[in-house]
Amino acid sequence: MRIGLYPGTFDPVTLGHMDIIRRATALVDRLVIGVAINRDKGPLFSLEERVEMLEAECRLLTAETGVEIVAHPFENLLIDCARDVGAGVIIRGLRAVADFEYEFQMVGMNRKLDASIETVFLMAEAEHQAIASKLVKEIARLGGDVSKFVTPPVNAALRARFGAPVRPPQAARP
Repeated sequence: MRIGLYPGTFDPVTLGHMDIIRRATALVDRLVIGVAINRDKGPLFSLEERVEMLEAECRLLTAETGVEIVAHPFENLLIDCARDVGAGVIIRGLRAVADFEYEFQMVGMNRKLDASIETVFLMAEAEHQAIASKLVKEIARLGGDVSKFVTPPVNAALRARFGAPVRPPQAARP
């Protein structure tokens, strides 16, 4: 069985994350979404909320693809998490050149720690390349429309967190 690990903080899960998850299901038999407990980042959503959002978002995808997708919180080294879940491959999403520099360094370090675990990079689709959880949170905090960046349930969670009503998507202006 090919097991892949897709790590991140997913605070919150975006359409960009879901694009990578969907495409990763073509590469593995089981996909573990490693939800990082990164206290330094000061997440907006608790670990339990992030796991719950991911599980809800992935249910339909599991039914559609037949690939088991599970959320797995972790706070240890990424390479140790990969070993813990039996992953032979770490899946990383790339949006821009700046992502590549950081990821390149991480792969080098991970290869030194365990050369048997490969890293695969998936480029984000063009329409998702600018999406970053940090920016989504900032737009939502300031009352902006994030419906183009997240699913309706995640949009509702963001609006509820910031005490704002859920806005329907804005119609395009002529």
